[in-house]
Amino acid sequence: MLNTISNKGGKIKPTHLMYKANLSHTQMKLYLKELMEKNMVEEQTMKERTMLVITHKGFSFIQQFNQMKEFEKTFGL
Repeated sequence: MLNTISNKGGKIKPTHLMYKANLSHTQMKLYLKELMEKNMVEEQTMKERTMLVITHKGFSFIQQFNQMKEFEKTFGL
């Protein structure tokens, strides 16, 4: 979900996230709740529309995760 939001410029409409991440509404709400509790995503109202915005902490998590994947790939773990 974080990568999906990041790939859309750091903000996305909830419905678009649901479709792009191929999740059911129930799944999306559950995962989104956890990401919001961990301050990786926040809701913002822009022009009377709710948008999901990735936070600095969310971007940082993506970077660290990608570094770990690259490390794993490099050493064949």
